Amino acid sequence: MKKVSLVIFVSCIFVSCALSFTAIAVAQENKFAAILGGGTISGGVQIDAQVYQKDTAIGAQDVDEKFRTNSFANIQYINGGFSAGMRIEAYIPQMLGYDARYSAKKAGIANYFARYGNDFVDVTAGTFYEQFGSGLILRSYQDWNLGMDNSILGARAVVTPYSGITLKGIVGTERYFWEYKGMVRGGDMELSLNDMITPMQDMNTRITLGGSFVSKYQKSEDVYRVDTSGNVNVLNLPANVASFATRLNIESGGFTFSGEYARKVNDPSAENSWTYNPGQALLFNVGYSMKGFGILLSAKSIDNMGYRLDRNELGQFGMINYMPALTRQHVYTLPSLYPYATQPNGEVGFQIDAQWKTGKKGPSFHLNASYTGGLKKTITDDLTYKATPFGLDSNIYFVDINFDVSHKFNKNWKATLMYMYEIFNQEISGTHYGEGKTINAHIVVGEVTYSFLKKHALRLEAQYMHTRGGEGEWLMGTLEYTFAPKWFFSLSDQFNFKNPSREKPLHYYYATVAFVHDATRIALSYGRVRQGVVCAGGVCRELPASNGLMLTLTTNF
Repeated sequence: MKKVSLVIFVSCIFVSCALSFTAIAVAQENKFAAILGGGTISGGVQIDAQVYQKDTAIGAQDVDEKFRTNSFANIQYINGGFSAGMRIEAYIPQMLGYDARYSAKKAGIANYFARYGNDFVDVTAGTFYEQFGSGLILRSYQDWNLGMDNSILGARAVVTPYSGITLKGIVGTERYFWEYKGMVRGGDMELSLNDMITPMQDMNTRITLGGSFVSKYQKSEDVYRVDTSGNVNVLNLPANVASFATRLNIESGGFTFSGEYARKVNDPSAENSWTYNPGQALLFNVGYSMKGFGILLSAKSIDNMGYRLDRNELGQFGMINYMPALTRQHVYTLPSLYPYATQPNGEVGFQIDAQWKTGKKGPSFHLNASYTGGLKKTITDDLTYKATPFGLDSNIYFVDINFDVSHKFNKNWKATLMYMYEIFNQEISGTHYGEGKTINAHIVVGEVTYSFLKKHALRLEAQYMHTRGGEGEWLMGTLEYTFAPKWFFSLSDQFNFKNPSREKPLHYYYATVAFVHDATRIALSYGRVRQGVVCAGGVCRELPASNGLMLTLTTNF
């Protein structure tokens, strides 16, 4: 009872502070705007807090600091073409599953910027996010759930000298927790031929060309490496590493095509075992859509494309670029239990995604299939190898074949039924959920929603998974009740009822209640969280087992 009372007390303090901050900001907005000569002030606050308790059944360890929070507050001022803002972050200390280096400073201003833009130029000083093309050589972005933020501190300029021509230039250092490291410089040019060439402006076919250049700098150093013969070699590592990319996009009627090729010069690092091979990547998307039908075919080949501000860094931090995973981002729990992480040292992937609807009132169908395998490499010596784009070896990294059908029977009832088959290579992913090299899984999901009394809805979800080489068999049930727009209630249980490595079955129960008022949402949850990995677009972080009470508050003004 003491623990629960403490949690409720602290939660109330957090909620009160956040709501007070919002109220003060809204009340003072006109006063600040008048002082600054007009304009508007906006922002938001998010607080994630959890109390952890020991649970030996699921492997949740006892921790000294049981109450942990991740919080941030954004504030932005906009007046015409000028804007300025900052983000304050606090980790007191960081929640489990987030890197402990976030707690080194506890709290502080993480990002800040000033920006001005018009039809000709857009310039930013301070921290900013940028992406060139698909991100194969540059993507700076922030994902709060992954603990990912590789914003750049420096200067950014976007110039449009002529209709259809966009030029970008950036220079700066990249965020690394509470400091900024390395040096990143780059430029991008995009040409929209239809906007540039008058006779093409009325054409149904639109063509866009693009090219990018990025260079990173890190002081050169010598690395001592023992080769296969036992000889000690001294590797002199380059201080400047350049990368290039070119892309093409075509749209014509319902047809779309996008392709991008990227190349990186030799960049020996801990991630690629200090190879002097250059890196290269190819990414293609071909799609067609019409009323009631759409299909997308994707293919990629990745070879030694890890591109980091620090050559000694591993994991998700310090990445300059982004390599998308050609897999479906599942919204259901059991299909997301074994997510795939992109392998920058080499992989080949394919995906097909098709959706169609049978008539105005008929059911909707969705077919998705993806395959990722190893890139075939021929070793030439201790520091180099040969590889051909899209050359597959015999290793299967990940397979996901899923099909679902959804139908709205009337204004009250709708349902979805889904089947999924998955192959997950545990050795490649570096995470192990069972014995053996791979996990084979069959998953069935059923969902039914009943809407009544205009604003009320009940949703029932049932899932079953059978695995070989993994954690055995799972059942999951979820019941949700929504009283729009204010209240939301949810009860769920993941039941691992047959696990070859565990004698007793195990329940992962979880309950949530949420309340929404205008732009503020407060959610209180209690239950168990399974140890695993959470991913978004092929970027992942480890999620430790936990048991406890969690509060999430978001508000905007």
